[in-house]
Amino acid sequence: MYTDASRNVSRNVSSDMVAVFAALGDPTRAALLTALAERGSGSATSLAEGAPITRQAVDRHLRVLADAGLVESRRRGREVVYSLEPSTLARSSEWLEELGRTWERKLLMLKAAAEAEE
Repeated sequence: MYTDASRNVSRNVSSDMVAVFAALGDPTRAALLTALAERGSGSATSLAEGAPITRQAVDRHLRVLADAGLVESRRRGREVVYSLEPSTLARSSEWLEELGRTWERKLLMLKAAAEAEE
């Protein structure tokens, strides 16, 4: 069922990568990641300001993002401050680019096969 190209892509999908995409699949977590990208860092309290969810809910979402390796946390006094973890985003982006290249090769092969039949 798998071709060599799809084996190469699937071989590069780790459980960590699955956790990344599962974490990003939630709109609230995606919005929090975007907010952290824009702000540089933030605590659950600061990120909850103006949000339609509670600080506790924001904190839970941030912990999911941290568990997936998308954000890192550090304690600053009594609060925990979160910031992006760019290496995880870079690995995810590289995997998606590899997947895109695989599909592009497949489409080119299909096009060549269709043109050869003409």
